[in-house]
Amino acid sequence: MPLPLRRTFTYAAPTGFRSAIAAGSRVLVPFGKRNLTGYVVGFHDALDPELGLKEEDIKDAIELLDETPLITPEILALTQWAADYYAASWGEMLKASLPAGINKASERILSINEAGREELLQMAAGRMNTRADILHFLSESGETPQKTIEKEFGETRARRYIRGLLASGAVDAYFRSSSAKVKAKQQKAVRLGVSPPVDGKPLSDVQSRILETIALAGGEMLFVDLLARADCGASPINTLAKRGDLEVFTTEVFRDPLADLQLPENADLALNQDQADALSQIETAVNASEYKGLLLHGVTGSGKTEVYIRAMRACLLAGRSALMLVPEIALTPIFSRRLRSAFADQVAILHSNLSPGERFDQWRRIRRGDARVAIGTRSAVFAPLQDPGLFIVDEEHDTSYRQHESPFYNARDTAVMRANLANAVIVLGSATPSLETFQNARWDKYTYLRLPNRIGDRPLAKAELIDMREVFRQAGKDIVISPQLSDTIKETHSRGEQSIVLLNRRGFSQFVLCRSCGARLACKDCDITLTYHRRDQKLICHYCDFHAPVPNKCPFCEGEFIYFVGHGTEQLEAMLRKQFPDLNIARVDRDTMSHKG
Repeated sequence: MPLPLRRTFTYAAPTGFRSAIAAGSRVLVPFGKRNLTGYVVGFHDALDPELGLKEEDIKDAIELLDETPLITPEILALTQWAADYYAASWGEMLKASLPAGINKASERILSINEAGREELLQMAAGRMNTRADILHFLSESGETPQKTIEKEFGETRARRYIRGLLASGAVDAYFRSSSAKVKAKQQKAVRLGVSPPVDGKPLSDVQSRILETIALAGGEMLFVDLLARADCGASPINTLAKRGDLEVFTTEVFRDPLADLQLPENADLALNQDQADALSQIETAVNASEYKGLLLHGVTGSGKTEVYIRAMRACLLAGRSALMLVPEIALTPIFSRRLRSAFADQVAILHSNLSPGERFDQWRRIRRGDARVAIGTRSAVFAPLQDPGLFIVDEEHDTSYRQHESPFYNARDTAVMRANLANAVIVLGSATPSLETFQNARWDKYTYLRLPNRIGDRPLAKAELIDMREVFRQAGKDIVISPQLSDTIKETHSRGEQSIVLLNRRGFSQFVLCRSCGARLACKDCDITLTYHRRDQKLICHYCDFHAPVPNKCPFCEGEFIYFVGHGTEQLEAMLRKQFPDLNIARVDRDTMSHKG
């Protein structure tokens, strides 16, 4: 079950699908008063006496949801290990391995009964309240999902009053299965007819254009594309379908998030000696079809990505598949372009910023074996690759590989275990390896590969430290953008180049202070200072996302002198726009880049 329970549950497989059920399949089962999606992880030929169960106590599964198991035996074993190692629920770990929105669940349906109607009539003459409002809503709407009422009246308040209505018998409730939120996308398409036309009437100019357009497209195309390319309406298409000149049907359409990528030219780059030596050792390990761990320690710009791509190519030539993990979603477009250029449509991408439909389709392409190269963030470690032979963890030191909410796991370490279970090779790449990885290499648990030089022996970027205390003394006031930084931005712009200014603080000001009493405004839950966001005119806790309005006076002493202290990316953007009005400036942080596109 996808619940925070660290145990399994036993159900009986009905005769109707007993022969079709397999480990890794999903089943709809009764659980308490609800119906939930469960995952089949094993079978009992007979009841184990130690379980203390009687045959009459075992409930039947309701429905088999998958003709072909979604979860492979490899992922079953991996999720079981991860749940045990990280003290997590196996059900939640299995759910995390699948794309969101595909599980059926159950929802509570509420309806007012006669006792509730009587209560509502008695309340009509008196003062109305939330309880009466909910009863009136149910009286008008009939059977209503509880989630609809929660959305109408507020989740916490609605739940409190619904509990009271159920306890008093004024409302009836039952559970019904809800459909999966994400499914395969179906679209209407057309293809040239295989049977001779019904009548011999001559074709109109529009009909001839329609048939020519389909023929040029290979004899088959989507209905909407035909409307656009042939510049016609639906009527002549339907007429041709009735004649037998073409056939209208429904087809499955894959949602491809990489469809609009501008691919770089696939240049044939020459490897330097360090790259060639590293690649040779990785290829030897891949061809051996045995588990092996390698640390690729290469300075920034040393050409690790080219080594990754060629190692993947060697893996595919060996008949196996490859997975590449990156720590941040922002890195996936960069690597996706390189991989799509090298491996065409064999590449699939998995991360949380895809739409549910895109993620579902990408996952299915991997599961079917249509995509043999997968790239993604930490959740992609559970991608259902067929016969994986190579795992690459780029920037393996990055803490983003740790999942900070249930189920907890470290994607880098999980990838190491998955490679072990699959007799595959794992390459951990970094310019600054983590201490544990570097120590494992020293202990010969990993083979140590070194790329000490940048491509073309280019020097590392020049770094200059500016003492902002000295800047303050010279200017006599607090300055965020030092004169040295300002001059360098101007010089860079004069060469037609771009600049990136990094600041590790979101918002406009880091915290809010009362000058009268010295009190700081903090989150009521975390006791962390609230950050001022000027665009939203809100104070926000960056730990729990608590929001509060900006006060006009101190809530403690009612003083009017509110002081905004510190600088964030929002304020830095405003400063840069004021200082450099001729530059195009874009702010990239969680506040401006929170949605797809």
